[in-house]
Amino acid sequence: MASITFKQNPVTLIGNEVKVGDTAPNFTVLANDMSEVSLSDSKGQVRILSVVPSIDTGVCDAQTRRFNEEAAKLDNLKVLTVSVDLPFAQKRWCAANGIENVQTVSDHRDLSFGEAYGVHIQELRLLARAVFVVDSNDKVTYVEYVSEATDHPDYDAAIEAAKAAN
Repeated sequence: MASITFKQNPVTLIGNEVKVGDTAPNFTVLANDMSEVSLSDSKGQVRILSVVPSIDTGVCDAQTRRFNEEAAKLDNLKVLTVSVDLPFAQKRWCAANGIENVQTVSDHRDLSFGEAYGVHIQELRLLARAVFVVDSNDKVTYVEYVSEATDHPDYDAAIEAAKAAN
């Protein structure tokens, strides 16, 4: 499993670590309208799965905004921002911040995504910061488990991986 810290304290990740070359695990999360969303819903597209502990924090806000900007520039790209925030909070945040190119989804109900991708932080019931790029054939082409959950991911590397997977 990946080794990460949250505010410099080691935490326990629950689930399966995903690696480049793996078939992307499916998952079921909730859209802002409470409908179910799964990886298979976007089959045939390149996906960036941007994972954040909480949309209402500074780094998570910046991460979602950055991928929102990049998604507008690329064709055949779907960006999902995954957190355990309630769908209502995600909807409010997106409306207040003009987020239109990223779909925020909630893993609050089942932690289906968190456990499938090995990002469920046991001690906090949050998701660890991570970025996964999945190509149109459901192969994982890029993985970053951010070693300190309060740090930014490598945006440029993830965006380049998405471009290469397209």
